[in-house]
Amino acid sequence: MPDRSLRGMSIGSKSMESDEGVDFAPRFQANYDCPNGHTIILPFSTEAEVPPVWECRCGAEALLRDAERPEMKAGKAPRTHWDMLLERRTVKELEELLEERLELLHAGKLRRSA
Repeated sequence: MPDRSLRGMSIGSKSMESDEGVDFAPRFQANYDCPNGHTIILPFSTEAEVPPVWECRCGAEALLRDAERPEMKAGKAPRTHWDMLLERRTVKELEELLEERLELLHAGKLRRSA
């Protein structure tokens, strides 16, 4: 083995820095309770705003211990295809288009789509 090879350490996998003289931010642990019986413990900075709910590993919403569930925000309902269609055409126009297409279909001028 050549003398120039580095021995005794994996390059890039370990740091030569230490935690000596480093002041970590003050932290506390927040406990979240899942309705399925799971408990989640997360560290937060004392300056952080802690969310009242957290998604559990099972997919349920875990509530911060000793907290009240926040009220759901009244948001806009998502637009459906029908809503977007009504933005472009009136119901009367849609009925006329339907009648035209049905006539073409019955006359054999349109193929049925699968």
